[in-house]
Amino acid sequence: MTVGVTLSATGTGNQIDATVRLAEEAAAAGLRSAWFGQTFGADSPQLAAIVGREVPDLQVGTSAIPVFGRHPLIVSSQAQTAQAATHGRYHLGLALGTKHLTESGFGIPFERPIARLREFLTALRQLTETGTADFHGELLTAGTPVSARVPGAEGGVPLLVAAMGPQALRASGELADGILPYLAGPKALAEHIVPAVTAAAEAAGRPAPRIVALVSGVVTDDVDAVRAKVTESLAFYEQIPSYARVIELSGGKRASDVAVIGDEEAIAAEVRRYRDAGATEVVFSGTDLAGEAARRRTWALLGELAAGSAG
Repeated sequence: MTVGVTLSATGTGNQIDATVRLAEEAAAAGLRSAWFGQTFGADSPQLAAIVGREVPDLQVGTSAIPVFGRHPLIVSSQAQTAQAATHGRYHLGLALGTKHLTESGFGIPFERPIARLREFLTALRQLTETGTADFHGELLTAGTPVSARVPGAEGGVPLLVAAMGPQALRASGELADGILPYLAGPKALAEHIVPAVTAAAEAAGRPAPRIVALVSGVVTDDVDAVRAKVTESLAFYEQIPSYARVIELSGGKRASDVAVIGDEEAIAAEVRRYRDAGATEVVFSGTDLAGEAARRRTWALLGELAAGSAG
C-alpha cells in the first residue's frame, strides 16, 4: 500500500512555485504520491506534469476532473502530455462533479451524470490507449480525423473515478482502473464500496480495481480544536447527497466524524484500518489545516508508514 498527500498551495505568491516546494518536501519526507484537486483555478494535469518533472521521486495524480464542461479529446491531450512529461508517473482522476458548480459555473444542466461518465470513460480509454477514437454516444462524440497520440505516453494513463454511489461504482468497475473515494471511512469501504466496484470489475473481466482512499487527517495533540476546524472546513460536503450518504454509511453524522485526527499512534492505527478495509493506497488531505508544524508532523508520520508498507 502506498501513502501520499494532496497538495494545495493557495496562499500569496506564485502557486506553481509554492506547489513544487511542497512536493519536494513531501518527497523528502518519504511520501510516495502527490495529488491535485480541480476547481476553477490551476489546471491540475499541468500542475501534476510540472511537479512530476521537478520532483521525480513522486507519483502524481489529479483528483479529480469533473466530466461536465470537458471533452474526452481535451482531457486525453492533457493527460497524455502529463504522462509523457513524468515518464509514466501520472494518474488521471475523474469525477461527476456537483450540480451547483456545474450549473452555476458552466451554465449547463447537470443531467444524466452516470450516462455521461460511461461515455466519457469509453471514449477516453480509446484515446489514451490508442491515440484514436471513433465514439458516437447519446451525449458525446469523439473522433480523430488526425492522431491524438502523444509520443512518450504510449503506456496509457491510469483512469480513476471519484466514485462512491452504486451506479458510479458499477461504471468505474467496468470501465476504469480504480476509484478515489473521499470521506468514505473503513466501514463504508469494506461493506459497500470495495465489494461493489470489485464485483463490477470481475463481471467485466477487468483486473482488481485500485482503491485510492482520500482521507481528511492531521496529526495533533489538540484533537478537539482541530476537529472543530475540520468540521467547519468540510461542512460543504454534507450538503451533497453522495457525500452525505457515504458519511452515514461510515457511521458518521458530520463529515468531520470520518476525519482522522489524533497523535501518531492513533493515525497509524486508522491507516491500518483503511488498508484492512481494502484500500490499496491512502492519500491524506487537509494536512495543513492545523498549521505548518502539524502538517510537517503529519507528513513525517505518513512518510514512515509509506516506508513500512514498502518493506
